[in-house]
Amino acid sequence: MYRVNPITYVIEGFLGTSLANTAVHCANNEFLSFKSPEGMTCAEYMEPYMSVVGGYLVNPEAGNGTECQYCQMDNTNTFLSSINVSFDHRWRNFGFMWAFAVFNIAAAVILYWLVRVPKKKGKGLK
Repeated sequence: MYRVNPITYVIEGFLGTSLANTAVHCANNEFLSFKSPEGMTCAEYMEPYMSVVGGYLVNPEAGNGTECQYCQMDNTNTFLSSINVSFDHRWRNFGFMWAFAVFNIAAAVILYWLVRVPKKKGKGLK
């Protein structure tokens, strides 16, 4: 029912258009703090992980056992993809909403005509 419900496409259209492609900046209490291994900078240590999941480091050049600070999100697209919302679907969603509106108007007119418009019962009857 998730894909059949038109509200799915309205919400995806609003969220995808209004929130996508925006930078995220973590507050001080949202950073994950850890110490990098000896002989590695924070960027060298986190690069394989960040290439898969994203995010950013506050102090990428810190190293040799010093404190590293990592934010899990660097843009809103990371969050939006986790709830199945994509900026690329904005025109598809717009088209779905027009199709839904046109279908409902046509169905209402046809049903009204079938139920409410008087029909001729037969010829020659008065």
